[in-house]
Amino acid sequence: LQVDLWQPSSPFHIVEGTVTDVRVPQNTTRSLLPYLQQANIQYTILISDLQKAIENQTGLRSYRTRRSLSGYNYEVYHSLEEIQDWMYHLNRTHSDLVHMFSVGKSYEGRPLYVLKLGKRSRPYKKAVWIDCGIHAREWIGPAFCQWFVKEALQTYQTDPAMRKMLTHLYFYIMPVFNVDGYHFSWTNDRFWRKTRSKNTRFHCHGVDANRNWKVKWCDEGASFHPCDDTYCGPFPESEPEVKAVAHFLRKHRKQIKAYLSFHAYAQMLLYPYSYKYETIPNFNCVESAAYNAVNALQSAYGIRYRYGPASSTLYVSSGSSMDWAYKNGIPYAFAFELRDTGHFGFLLPEMLIKPTCTETMLAVKNITLHLLKKCH
Repeated sequence: LQVDLWQPSSPFHIVEGTVTDVRVPQNTTRSLLPYLQQANIQYTILISDLQKAIENQTGLRSYRTRRSLSGYNYEVYHSLEEIQDWMYHLNRTHSDLVHMFSVGKSYEGRPLYVLKLGKRSRPYKKAVWIDCGIHAREWIGPAFCQWFVKEALQTYQTDPAMRKMLTHLYFYIMPVFNVDGYHFSWTNDRFWRKTRSKNTRFHCHGVDANRNWKVKWCDEGASFHPCDDTYCGPFPESEPEVKAVAHFLRKHRKQIKAYLSFHAYAQMLLYPYSYKYETIPNFNCVESAAYNAVNALQSAYGIRYRYGPASSTLYVSSGSSMDWAYKNGIPYAFAFELRDTGHFGFLLPEMLIKPTCTETMLAVKNITLHLLKKCH
């Protein structure tokens, strides 16, 4: 039975009692459902016609994409081309607060753009790194990165907290980390996860960009097989996207105090370690930041997030960007798993972009302001 595992991301994490979300081809359901009944495994059909759900989300594209950037709609999903045009536009129109640059090129030769956001108030400032879209199909990630930039630019004059953040810190924001994969999820396969690098021995594309970092690389929770969704790659930083970002973070590690990475879905706020069950040295500071952040998030719409070390809260995984950032001297490293908990999965409807981003914004501001206070 060929199934696409949505949650958890690898069969290694399935033990007795694990709730799993799987996507099955239409012709497979006829054999799968009787099998589940026979094995006495309870199941619920969350989305009965996935193709239709996809078309509902991306079918109405053409008529609304050509609007001017001043009327840019943050409550819809945008293609890579639209997101890059939007970045160019902000770079031109908000040069006082925005500086756009590239940290390198993807496997397929696309630029890896980052926005540097903040007041040029003094030569040296601490910084926060934010990336979205390491996994291509998690579209709510890039939507949040864009939302964050919009909020920063729109509320900078009126919101004292935002003013403080942009005055005291720089934000490096990478709206789409895995540009090739994201583009592919728009054009070919909506549920593509990995990068698009070619494998010579197997006819499989891509590496899991969140298993490719040089921290306990290709240990538990990652796969050596190139066709698997959690393939760790031929060697650490084999993916040009990972190599480029790692190089940038290494170069600025004295300046960058927080690393935030946005994923979906599970409604969790995770911190290190991912690769082992062990408490981080600055656990108290990080834990209290996480506790306050999920409370702030819940205050908007009552959405509950679980929080804790990634290994025990989600599952053990090696070679993740969050662990790598922490190991490389960035004291606050977090991975968000945004909405939902499986009802829509990776197909979070556009009407949920606004509430999801609004509540997440509260959590991010909370973590950022925590950063500006000294924690011991």
